[in-house]
Amino acid sequence: MQEDVLITAQENKTDYSALRAATESIKQELRQIIVGQERLVETLLVALLADGHVLIEGVPGIAKTLTAKLLARTVDVDFSRIQFTPDLMPSDVLGTSVFHPGTASFEYKQGPIFANIVLIDEINRAPAKTQASLFEVMEEQHVTHDGKVYPLAAPFIVLATQNPIEQEGTYRLPEAQLDRFMFKVLVDYPSLEEEVAILDLQHKGPQLKKELDQVQAVLSAEQLLALRQAVQAVHLDKKLLEYIAHIVAETRVSKSLYLGASPRASIALLNSSKALAALRGRGFVTPEDVQELAPVVLRHRILLTPEREMEGITPDEVIKQIVQKIEVPR
Repeated sequence: MQEDVLITAQENKTDYSALRAATESIKQELRQIIVGQERLVETLLVALLADGHVLIEGVPGIAKTLTAKLLARTVDVDFSRIQFTPDLMPSDVLGTSVFHPGTASFEYKQGPIFANIVLIDEINRAPAKTQASLFEVMEEQHVTHDGKVYPLAAPFIVLATQNPIEQEGTYRLPEAQLDRFMFKVLVDYPSLEEEVAILDLQHKGPQLKKELDQVQAVLSAEQLLALRQAVQAVHLDKKLLEYIAHIVAETRVSKSLYLGASPRASIALLNSSKALAALRGRGFVTPEDVQELAPVVLRHRILLTPEREMEGITPDEVIKQIVQKIEVPR
């Protein structure tokens, strides 16, 4: 553990060198195994600092699950992985009551969702009733069972993966579920140079497993929560608040969109912009921070009109047009 990364609210809130040192240490641990995917790693770190859930979408075999698992290893917290399948029940996620004959009573046995970092693999393979079991816990960070509320320990973050190509045996995530993810990250194939590096790493054989085991925890739960407090202290000018609100409001009146983004999107864009600024060593948010994060915050919260879909327009293209339309504050 790096004790010097602990930041408290009483310390200098404008000095983010300790936060940058902590996140750089995490990146170094991941680079031992993960080749490329720098953008994915940075986005996951922003979500970690901004207390947000992430949906990772990409074709199979591009290290979506591996990156999420290794990120969890760099934080010394409880980790749980849930493989979503068509026969998965809500009780398999949240837990269930177990009867004890000796006492003639029921005891609540907590499910795998009770962890600090939860990896949900292939989230779109579970039916609607199982997906709906995540609504409460992702938004309110507690589970209600038999009328009793069971809070989850902080920090709590869900990292979910899904395959956009294979549709057989999958269930589309409802808008209410998608809106609970701070980010939707699209992961692409590696470059030729990166793929050569992947092959070289795999060529090591048994040495690769040894290196996987060498990924160490960099932060404790307490240190991560302290870093989140430091992120909250990042300055954001009122003009930027209005800028964020204008971008999100424009999605609700755009003729290219059937459904615009909710106020939850505005809050996500606010918090993630502060986290990105702190990650880059700044104590203030710039319009560029907002513009950079707008696609990952908004792309899963909007629905194109049928006409735009037939034209082959993507959500990212509409978001880009909206951002370019809004006047940048000076």
